[in-house]
Amino acid sequence: MSSEPSQHFVTTRWTRVMAARGDSDSARTALAELCSAYYGPVVAFLTHTGCHPEEPREVAHEFFATLLARPGLSGADPDRGRFRSYLLGALKHFIVNRRLHASREKRGGMADHLPIGSSTDTSPELNLAGESPRLEAMFDHHWAMAVVERALALVESDTLAAGAAEQFHALKPWLSFESEPGSHAVAASRLGISEGAVRVAIHRLRCRFRERVRAEIAQTLPAGEEVDAELRHLIEALAAQW
Repeated sequence: MSSEPSQHFVTTRWTRVMAARGDSDSARTALAELCSAYYGPVVAFLTHTGCHPEEPREVAHEFFATLLARPGLSGADPDRGRFRSYLLGALKHFIVNRRLHASREKRGGMADHLPIGSSTDTSPELNLAGESPRLEAMFDHHWAMAVVERALALVESDTLAAGAAEQFHALKPWLSFESEPGSHAVAASRLGISEGAVRVAIHRLRCRFRERVRAEIAQTLPAGEEVDAELRHLIEALAAQW
């Protein structure tokens, strides 16, 4: 099995962002792509931090617009590592600033804003009513789900481009974390091939899926960061029940 997907991500999107601190078209495009990819975990986090049910998506758009409009990413520091950590820290700052603003408006004053990136995602002032560990675990769970969904979509795109749409849809259940895949015999009958050929095809599909998962994770890490450690963390996060 070719390792081609992994070879394309030596220079990751997050590395491009950090290298220019966001002050280039390439870096801003990379940041916009990452923000789009991980919109879901942000909405989930906002849903559990006091937003009204109809607000999280609107507030998420406001957050990303604020992040993308910044004249350089002062918080995008190589020492801070993963995009996941940076985005969570920035989101907490945004929520705190939003609450400060709402509180000051009620009192007739203006809010003092905490600069995004001025402290880490576990800073005391960003504890969010003592719920930070639970909320962080929930955020990571939804992040892991987003990684899986993106990797699955890329594998589907690969197989459709190769003219193997029917095979992908027949074997897709073997990539699922949520259901029993079913019978090799049924899949073999559907595809008109032997059960042995089905097993080989499933193995290849799973290899391709793993490559895509690793490549997607790599996009959120600085160059040289260990993908395996992040993968282990996300597998644990994915197993958590919410």
